[in-house]
Parts: sequence; structure tokens; C-alpha cells
Amino acid sequence: MTDAFPGIDAFLLDLNGVFYVGNRLIDGAIDTIKTLKSREIPCRYITNTTTQSIDTFHQKLLNLGLPIEKKDIVSAPYAAVLHLRQMENPKCHLLLSEDAKREFSEFQQSDTEPDVIVIGDIGDRWDYNLMNDIFGMLVRGAELVALHKGRYCEGEQGLQLDIGAFVTGLEYASGKTATVIGKPSPSFFKLALSDLNLSPYNVALVGDDIYSDVGGAQKAGLMGVLVKTGKYRPELAEEAPVRPDRILDSIADLANLL
Repeated sequence: MTDAFPGIDAFLLDLNGVFYVGNRLIDGAIDTIKTLKSREIPCRYITNTTTQSIDTFHQKLLNLGLPIEKKDIVSAPYAAVLHLRQMENPKCHLLLSEDAKREFSEFQQSDTEPDVIVIGDIGDRWDYNLMNDIFGMLVRGAELVALHKGRYCEGEQGLQLDIGAFVTGLEYASGKTATVIGKPSPSFFKLALSDLNLSPYNVALVGDDIYSDVGGAQKAGLMGVLVKTGKYRPELAEEAPVRPDRILDSIADLANLL
């Protein structure tokens, strides 16, 4: 492609923290997408966002002015639906927003004796009673599916706990291991790569999370590129055992390098 990315034919691009934070665009976001399109560089936009259905999420991107097509988005809820379809008509208990639940309408639901508990982002609904209810379902035989296992996320007020803290607590108490669907799960990257029909060695991921984005991508065989926006914090990046293949100040640098 270029000397900056030798052997790279396509990109997986994280969205939140890379192109926008909350409802604020990151400088250069729109121009970078336009550059990638004009150069006809294959891309997939990947996200662990689980608070919205794909239709609502796509509309948010358009409202922000990001010219991204829905077919180019690979989301954790979409990957979870594919995973559940491989099971024998499971009854699900959905710890999801009402909008995100729309993606799972094809599955039976149970609030007491599910086969599978699907966990996504539910904001401040987490409390001891909810954790105890879910723990009881796990002890009685339910399996745990986490749409992702993020440690922390970037919100309007800065860094805050993500669902990985609650998933890990439930794993510890129940003795069960969650099936993690989104980043950094290798199966999630494999799904995005199959959509591109490319080897991981010819694809670079650009993200703001040194663990889920960069570390997950590298374990899956991709080049991992870290941007210094979103949840990036220099002290956290320095302490992490992961070493990015490249570091960019922002997504705007990608367009300049291309």
C-alpha cells in the first residue's frame, strides 16, 4: 500500500475513541474516511458498542457526518447473534439496552431459567441484586456470553468502568468462563477478516485501546496501530505489556501517511 504500511492491503478501524468520543468528532475523522474511499482501500469499521441496534448505531454515525456504510460495520452484537445461531435454539436472558435487544428478537427469552445469559452495556443498572440474580442462573446451569470484556471505556466524564469488571466478578463467583464475543476475541477479528477475504498478515487494525484493540489484533496476526485519542492514556500505555506496531497521534495521521 505505502512505505508506512508495507504489506498491508486493508484496515480494521475502531470507531469510538478513534473517529469520535461521545457526540464529538475527532479532527480529521471525516477526511480520513474520504481518503480511504478515494484510494479504494478496503476497510471494516469494528465496534464493541452494545447499547444500540445496528440501525440506530449506523444512524448515529451518519448524524455525526461520518460517511460509513452499514454493510462495512462489524459489531459485537452481530457477532453474538451468529454465535447463538450455532446453538440449538437457546433461551436467552438479555442484559442489554432495549434498543440492542432488537438484534436478538429471533431467540426465545427467559428471565428465570435461561440457557444463555448475554451481557452487554447496561450503564448504572448494575447492582448487588442483579449480580446475585445472574450468579444464581449461572449456578443452575446457564452459560455466560459477554459481548465484550472491556476494562474501561471513555465517556463524557473521562475513563469509567466497563462491563469486563462485572463479567470477571461473575466468572470468579460461579467458576464459569464467559464466551467473549467482541474484541479482543480472536473469533471477532476472524469474522471481520472473512468479510474482507484477506489474511490477517495483510490487515492493520487502528484503535485506542491498547489491550482489546492492539493486543487483540496482534494475537490474531494483524498489525496493531494505537492512536493517542479516546481512552488512550500515556501512563496506561507505558504500563501495558502490549507494544503497538505503530503509534499515531490521531486518525488524521492515517490519511496523511496514505
